[in-house]
Amino acid sequence: MPIIETRSVTKSFGTKEVQVEVLRGISLKIFSGEFVAIMGPSGSGKSTLLSILGGIEPPSSGEVILKGTNLATLTDDQCTLLRRRKVGFIFQAFNLISTLTAIENVSLPMELDGVHRNEAHKRADEALSRVEMQARAHHIPSKLSGGEQQRIAIARAIAIKPDIIMADEPTGNLDSRQGARVTQLLRDLVQQHGQTIVMVTHDPNVAKSASRLLLIRDGEIESDQSQPGWNQGGVAS
Repeated sequence: MPIIETRSVTKSFGTKEVQVEVLRGISLKIFSGEFVAIMGPSGSGKSTLLSILGGIEPPSSGEVILKGTNLATLTDDQCTLLRRRKVGFIFQAFNLISTLTAIENVSLPMELDGVHRNEAHKRADEALSRVEMQARAHHIPSKLSGGEQQRIAIARAIAIKPDIIMADEPTGNLDSRQGARVTQLLRDLVQQHGQTIVMVTHDPNVAKSASRLLLIRDGEIESDQSQPGWNQGGVAS
């Protein structure tokens, strides 16, 4: 069974008089351990698709099934809880709280979900170790480079032990060296830890690291291909 599946998903914005179709019947399946990159021209619908996959935005029609649960059957509160516990998010702008240290930024979502502070900090420390940021655990974001902030954001995403991670332009605010390091880190999460990642990117070099490439154009899937360097099932060779 796929971790996440869409069935004939559409998305429109506006009114009946002035309506813009962003997605037009997207059907896809993403399986455990895949690293899927989504590319397409500006306005093609790739970021909208990622938001729908992550349960942030509902589709106008069609179905989104996450681990066997149809998101349309959930209340807003239930959908929020599912996102908090099963989906990790990584954003281009990092979205760290400026007044909190790295470890506090990573542990906060777990504490808000009812995890005891000591347990949340333990899991945050483990996540920081996986992204090689333990030494910066007590620094606030302004004392960290862009690449370091993004690694903290990745630690925050993986600390909840999500079924799937949604990454929206995770290297968009980084220089080429920092971007390459973050990209390799995401690949390692898939290869070494079996994490499932769906990533929107405009950078072909970043997309090359993924096991599968989806090209979106005018709200439709133009192509869906496995990429070199990975065995069947999404494992790096």
